[in-house]
Amino acid sequence: MRNWSIPVGRLFGVDLRIHLSFFFLFVFVLWTNPTTGQSAAAGPRSLALVGIIFACVVIHELAHSLVSMHEGIPAKAVILLPIGGVSLTDDSRQPAQPNSDDWKRDTRIALAGPLASLLVAFIVLMAVHSAAPEIRIVWQPLVSVSNLPRSLFWVNLFLGAINLLPAYPLDGGRVLRAIFARKMDSVRATRRAVSIGHTFAMAFMFAGVKDLWFIVIGLSLFAAAQLVERSVVFQSVLENVQLEDVMLTDFATLSPADTLEDALDKAVHSLQDDFPVIRGSDMVGVISKQKILEALRSEGNGYVQAVMNRIFEVAQKKETLASAFRKLTSRNLSIIPIVEDQRLVGIVTLQNLMHSMALLAESRKLRRET
Repeated sequence: MRNWSIPVGRLFGVDLRIHLSFFFLFVFVLWTNPTTGQSAAAGPRSLALVGIIFACVVIHELAHSLVSMHEGIPAKAVILLPIGGVSLTDDSRQPAQPNSDDWKRDTRIALAGPLASLLVAFIVLMAVHSAAPEIRIVWQPLVSVSNLPRSLFWVNLFLGAINLLPAYPLDGGRVLRAIFARKMDSVRATRRAVSIGHTFAMAFMFAGVKDLWFIVIGLSLFAAAQLVERSVVFQSVLENVQLEDVMLTDFATLSPADTLEDALDKAVHSLQDDFPVIRGSDMVGVISKQKILEALRSEGNGYVQAVMNRIFEVAQKKETLASAFRKLTSRNLSIIPIVEDQRLVGIVTLQNLMHSMALLAESRKLRRET
């Protein structure tokens, strides 16, 4: 998510990230503006139009998030693009077994965005007719910096209408993917929907011969489809790879009787950021390099036992990466010990887990391409 997006804040507990395509959109608006492109107001008015598009997308995605929250699957983060957003939901809140009515739930969540956009378009239309009847809504160009109220109406109308197309990850494509998922697993359903989305993206780019805005839509749709496709591969890795395939078997441990200075000395000579704390053959806690440093700065030298975290999760070798990831994120942990017959045989840290998942996802993608 971080490769092509930057954080812009949180709304109702959802992390919002703006895709860099919004920057290219600003350049596009500035370049294609036929009336004020050479004037001093070109920049601010172009920025205002991009701001309008951004606000419309936020409202659109907020509707998705609120309905998703009501359905018991809150979104954790959303990447905002000019045509909508790509949501990352809290998988730990989803039921372990799929339900036959899941497609209805997914359809309700998907349709919330277009309905919100169309409702806002209607409200803007009524407001413009009431407050500024001299503004002709249907005059060309429909979306331009020369008339921002008219642009506000058409941006919402286009955003709602385009998202009804069956092109994943547009909302119509999400409905299509939900229908596919009734007869196949979610990964295959998503990949089939993404392939249809790619077809629509190419069609929009070809239509750009008549109107350059179609190119913007096509490129945004292609970027969104790429994000979703990577997410699908990532999720496939999570569900199909076991912890024994990625766990660290050569790792350092600490004793509760170690002093913090001794622990820091061991940490300096290790690539680990997190350490199991072992007494005899029993694991009694975990501690991080950062925690050792903070304790030394605030309290001076002491013992590991006094500052170690006694609350931790354990996992079995045969558990999946998805299981480990849920345990790590649900309790804000950074290390999970792997046990077999009550014996510590390995560890998985958040750092090595993310590194392993990224490598596994890329290797699977390369195998598919060859």
